[in-house]
Amino acid sequence: MSAAYGPDRPFRIGTRASPLALAQAYETAARLKQAHGLGDDSIEIVKIITTGDKQLGVKLGEIGGKGLFTKEVEEALYENRIDLAVHSMKDMPTVLPDGLEIVTLLPREDVRDAFVSPRFDSIAAMPAGAIVGTASLRRQAQLLHRRPDLKVALFRGNVQTRLRKLEEGEADATFLAISGLNRLDKADVATAVIETSEMLPAVAQGAIGIETRVGDDDIRAALAPLHCESCGTRLAAERAFLGALDGSCKTPIGGLAVIEGDRLTLRGEVLRPDGSERHETSREGPLSDAVAMGVDAGEELKRRAGPGFFVQV
Repeated sequence: MSAAYGPDRPFRIGTRASPLALAQAYETAARLKQAHGLGDDSIEIVKIITTGDKQLGVKLGEIGGKGLFTKEVEEALYENRIDLAVHSMKDMPTVLPDGLEIVTLLPREDVRDAFVSPRFDSIAAMPAGAIVGTASLRRQAQLLHRRPDLKVALFRGNVQTRLRKLEEGEADATFLAISGLNRLDKADVATAVIETSEMLPAVAQGAIGIETRVGDDDIRAALAPLHCESCGTRLAAERAFLGALDGSCKTPIGGLAVIEGDRLTLRGEVLRPDGSERHETSREGPLSDAVAMGVDAGEELKRRAGPGFFVQV
């Protein structure tokens, strides 16, 4: 690692200010310190409020989609106010702004969703007309595909906000990513774990990515020991799948790549927002074909779904 960074010039890590985002930033800081024998004074956490954190009363797709959680953080990179940005990869658009790149992916957490309810043990136990709170079109579509008799209410905000809304009776249940609960030491709030065979996660769910300026060789070298190759290969397939579908917060898409030995299996699905129609596909092949499999799977589902499939109903 370059000697340019240390107590006199700390690594400036940019992050959203939510508790989960901060937990991810501190995980990154801990890995940097461990990899290079750094002290606390060699790391600075820079909190950045994003548009997505401010506008909680509307669906993401109605106010700009995934970029709402990254725009201000990326501006700080451009303006050299931070050296690296820590993101939940499921929030990252498939096309990054010019001059920026994801150089490191940390080891992936549990990809599954958790069912959380103070009243019911499972989705199946919920009576007709029960209300599930979520801001995720994917979760909404997957739920309504299984249980069209349930109702969905908009639930935006961080994990703590959504749990509070649930306690206050705004809904009978909600879904949360197990990865987020684990990182917040709140795994105990999960009523039930939903297996990926029942509900495919969002593309890149559970993965933390580190974004830097293109050509910043000192930062790239410092981050190199933190990179997880298997996570990188899995996300290459999943994000290629998402990119082929032009995926955004307006499109209910699930995707998951799994590695066994030297082979990768990718499963993907697209749904109508009301859950009335679903298309799924899968691919299996060598790790070197990860991107090609993702593109091919995405293009297949795009053809099968046809134009207008993702229009909100």
